[in-house]
This record gives sequence, structure tokens and C-alpha cells, in this order.
Amino acid sequence: MATIKLTASKRAKTAIAAVIVAAGAGGTIALFPGTPPVPDDVALAVQVLVKPWEGRSLRAYYDTVAKPAVWTICDGDTTNVRPGMVETPAGCDKRLATKIVRDYRGKLVACIANWNRAPLSWRAMMNSLAWNIGTGAACGSTAARLGRAGRWLESCVAATAFNRAGGRMVVGLANRRGMGDASRIGEGELCVSGVL
Repeated sequence: MATIKLTASKRAKTAIAAVIVAAGAGGTIALFPGTPPVPDDVALAVQVLVKPWEGRSLRAYYDTVAKPAVWTICDGDTTNVRPGMVETPAGCDKRLATKIVRDYRGKLVACIANWNRAPLSWRAMMNSLAWNIGTGAACGSTAARLGRAGRWLESCVAATAFNRAGGRMVVGLANRRGMGDASRIGEGELCVSGVL
């Protein structure tokens, strides 16, 4: 498999800087009205990586690319989703922010001892990766192992390997894991922009 070349970008550095300013000394951001403030890495992941790449569906749909297929709503949320379910944009925002903090970030913090010393961009990338592949896979990944060792750049590159769905490489996932596309920042692009 060819190694993906990751480079820092101005757009990614701008996104990182905006979250740092918004979070201030407290390190949290009130991301959506009616939801508690979230850690800076969750805010960066949600706004720059998860929402743009997942695509939002206010109506539940049956995701047949996932193996096994699963009912999905909002920004790729599969928890307690039933056929015919409908959500509001505000409801999707709340589901996303709450779930990443509660179900994903917490497990990443537990499996990566140096989490709070890791670069913001790396933590955001890992939140997005875990949202997409699950915390078990993220915690067991080479990207997490390299992160535990403080090898941030190598970890950014290792995470690009998760570019498959349904047993085949998917161009959209390769773009998401790598350098993004014309309108969206990629996870690898964001990650290296904060570690280089």
C-alpha cells in the first residue's frame, strides 16, 4: 500500500487557531445552543472533521455499506436509531456533541495515557477517527500506539490506513483520512498541521 503524503495547510492551521482562540484558557467551547461546553479537541473534530465528512440526514436511513448494515441518522449516529425516525438540526447537534464527549473521547482518554499532552490537532483527528471506526478499533490502532509513544506525525500517517468500508477502499474515506478535498479538511491534513 502506498504511503499517503500529508502536508500542513493554511486552512487547517486557521481552523486550529480559531478553536484555540474560542476555547481560551478554559479549553472548552459552547459549541451548540442548549448543550454543555465541550473540550477543544471535540469542538475541532465536530466542526472541521465529523460534520463536513459524515453528511447530515434528518431521517433515519439503512446504511448498507456498513457491515453489518445499520440504521443511521444525523451525522452518522447509529445509537438507538429506528426506521422512520426523524431528528431536527438542533437535535442532531446535541446528539453529536453529547455522544462524542460521553462515548468516544472518554474511552480515548482512558486508552491513551498522555491524551492531555497530545497536540490539539492530533486529539481532534483521533476523536473523528473513533467516531467513524469505533473506539475499540481506534484504541487498538497503530495510530493510537504511536500516539502513546508521542510519535505524533507517524500517528497522523498511520490513521490514513482506515480508508475501507464494506471490504473495499472508498475514495471518500481516503480523502477524509488524508488531505481532504477542495471544500473539506482531511483528518491527516488537520493532524499534521498541528504537529509540524
